Amino acid sequence: MSVRSVRRRPRLAAALLASGLLLSGCGGVTGDGGSPPGGVTADGKGVDGKSADGTDGAGSLGGAAGRSAPEPRTSESRTDEPRTAEPKEIPGLGPKTLAAIPPETTQAVVATGSGKNRNTGTVLVYERDPVTGWAPVTDVWPTHNARRGWTDDHNRGDLRTPIGVFGLTDAGGLLPDPGTRLPYDRGPAFSVSGTGFQGEPLAGSFDYVVAINYNRVPGNTPLDWTRPLGADKGGGIWLHVDHGGPTEGCVSLPRGRMKELLRRLDPGKRPVVVMGDAESLRR
Repeated sequence: MSVRSVRRRPRLAAALLASGLLLSGCGGVTGDGGSPPGGVTADGKGVDGKSADGTDGAGSLGGAAGRSAPEPRTSESRTDEPRTAEPKEIPGLGPKTLAAIPPETTQAVVATGSGKNRNTGTVLVYERDPVTGWAPVTDVWPTHNARRGWTDDHNRGDLRTPIGVFGLTDAGGLLPDPGTRLPYDRGPAFSVSGTGFQGEPLAGSFDYVVAINYNRVPGNTPLDWTRPLGADKGGGIWLHVDHGGPTEGCVSLPRGRMKELLRRLDPGKRPVVVMGDAESLRR
């Protein structure tokens, strides 16, 4: 009860536990059936065909008899103007995906699945400089996603992770805040037990979570069960601690990487998660 009380959300744990709506669908936990877990270069002007001493290239001013004047240099050979580079984009993202990243966003968690129907992938965090563009700021981290892979049309119980670009505004977990700048809701309602799809224990999976703003109201605890798109579209999609197997809808990261992510996420950079299988993200 002593950690970062000024940043906590109103406690929803008791009500959620009583209603049976808590932690639905992530990593094999039953609930809503699969919803936890949204240079261009410029040519130079070159020289005019004369050498630095004013000669015409034949060794004398105006040239000697029988010698032809040198050909003037074309614009392609001019290289003395400064060159500029286009800001870099995030590799692997196509125009449709890039256009979905809000212009004010300068921090993106890119979760790339290894296949449309596969449940493993990677995460790489990028940040955007106004001049040089996007650049990675972390190593590549391994991930799990939903058991059946990815979907553009997530529905409750489909065991697929939604594809898209979604905000990251709220965090929480069973353990104390590791130092995030996001609002952090800590409490026993993040407890989980049982086993996942491969028989792996689920305990500790929700020690640290970041809510993905798919079918939820930003600015509330990850435990909030409001579903703007309706219950049938699932919800409770989170980034959380990996338990060694596929999830019901979330994206999971190794424990140490989740702590690192929580410390790195900066609300002032309007962070988003860009997630989907590699082929879909190239659209």
